[in-house]
Amino acid sequence: MRLLNCSTLHLETFVDSTVPPYAILSHRWQDGEVLFEDIVSGQASEKSGYKKIEETCLQASRDGFAYVWVDTCCIDKSSSAELSEAINSMYRWYNQAAVCYVYLFDVPDGIDPEQDAVFAQSEWFRRGWTLQELVAPAHLEFFSQGWICLGAKSTLTTVLSRATGIDVHVLTGRTHLGSFAQDSLAST
Repeated sequence: MRLLNCSTLHLETFVDSTVPPYAILSHRWQDGEVLFEDIVSGQASEKSGYKKIEETCLQASRDGFAYVWVDTCCIDKSSSAELSEAINSMYRWYNQAAVCYVYLFDVPDGIDPEQDAVFAQSEWFRRGWTLQELVAPAHLEFFSQGWICLGAKSTLTTVLSRATGIDVHVLTGRTHLGSFAQDSLAST
């Protein structure tokens, strides 16, 4: 697993038994994302998505983590073998992260997620990968476009359930996703 060092903004590779605690980013891709080759070549700061990487690292550092995992820059997508392994490992990586930061670029600062529909209307909720990125991490925090914390999965379960259709018990981890799906199919 390749992680981004929050202090140096360099990539470091770890084998399973040596992976340090890390934060992971869930986000909606935009133009100008920082890619693996940008980090390796030292050109990352020239991309418009660099601020998102910086803010992720700053938040992780504030939370006591030295490393982050960001899909756009921690996977070498030019290697089909690495890309395939990453896709197959994604749920586990999100599940094993100490915390997942969800960056909502289209949600303004200062909103109340429980009162303002703009939170649930974020593009992030319409992504195909949202299910595993929402369910897999035990601890998940949502951030607005200005990197203001809007709340945690643990405090926003009702809003998140309404926005996604995912049962509250699955979101809180009281029911395993696989069990829930089987139970739901059996009862229909």
